[in-house]
Amino acid sequence: MDKRSYFGTDGVRGRVGISPVTPSEVLHLGWAAGRVLGAGHARGRFIIGKDTRISGYLLESALEAGLSAAGVDIALTGPLPTPAIAHLTRQVGACGGIVISASHNPY
Repeated sequence: MDKRSYFGTDGVRGRVGISPVTPSEVLHLGWAAGRVLGAGHARGRFIIGKDTRISGYLLESALEAGLSAAGVDIALTGPLPTPAIAHLTRQVGACGGIVISASHNPY
């Protein structure tokens, strides 16, 4: 049995392109988040932000596809600090806020 933890206190961790941080897995994670956290909302909304690494655009697209497939609306902020995403999520009453950030990924 695989005992690795993909979800830490700071979210999903790993290097881009290696499980669990692949476009396919991020798409599935987005779908699951949309289904679970968007449940009970007429049309849930997620706020997605990221840091300035180029890989953020790849992961953002996969995440957006998964969330859209789950039937939730998405607001893309572009690069913003994590506290700004938390603030926006509360301010607009979104059902979730996601930050794509990875200090251990060089790109």
